Amino acid sequence: MRRLSRALAALVTIPIAIFADSLPEASPTPASEIVDRYLSAIRTEQADVKDLSMEVDIEASIPRLRRSGRMQALKFIPRLGQIIYRVIRFEGDETVKKDVIARYLTAEKEARNKLAGSLSISPENYRFKYKGTADWLGQTAYVFQVTPKQKRLGLFRGELWIDSETYLPLREWGELVRNPSVFLKNVYFVRDYHIWEGRSVPRRIISDVTTRLVGKAQLTIWFNNYALGEFARAPVAADGQAQVRLVNGSYSR
Repeated sequence: MRRLSRALAALVTIPIAIFADSLPEASPTPASEIVDRYLSAIRTEQADVKDLSMEVDIEASIPRLRRSGRMQALKFIPRLGQIIYRVIRFEGDETVKKDVIARYLTAEKEARNKLAGSLSISPENYRFKYKGTADWLGQTAYVFQVTPKQKRLGLFRGELWIDSETYLPLREWGELVRNPSVFLKNVYFVRDYHIWEGRSVPRRIISDVTTRLVGKAQLTIWFNNYALGEFARAPVAADGQAQVRLVNGSYSR
């Protein structure tokens, strides 16, 4: 179980694969220019950092052990400082809560502080190959195959979908090129985004890990009801006693 929780923690640095057909067609905009516009859009978004909050619904399960759990929480991402989760409710198995959900969220906090630059989807870390366009909920996305230049933990082989209007990411999916443990067979993910208020915010994350000991472990996270600035701070400030910080893989009030 401990090895499994470490595997799920590794998924936070990247985003089960949902495949969609994309046509290998020529783009009216050169592929290199699309990548440049994508990098520029990311830099602009990062320069305009604001407090951000959202509601989070997390479902996790270990089917072979017939264990599952569901957590609803408020996630607050301050401009500076650590991510804060305020747990609204939890239902299910306490082991899933402690060894899957809590460890995943702790790893997310650590990745934000330490690994963001080293794992970014950029030409420094990846090779980009244009594959064509795909429809993404009525929007046109430029689809790139991304291949890591180094077989480094946290990097993945898969696809990046870029919004044709804002050049912000709409989807990332793939498979880790290096498993965090010999007890893992495969680690897959998909991370979907929503363009909101001129920025790319998470909409859904699906993770699927196949282990050699307990079979599959699955994690699905939905994000809703985003808020920026003072509107993001209000729900947290209104109930300071209920703030929950993640400490060493467990919840501390």
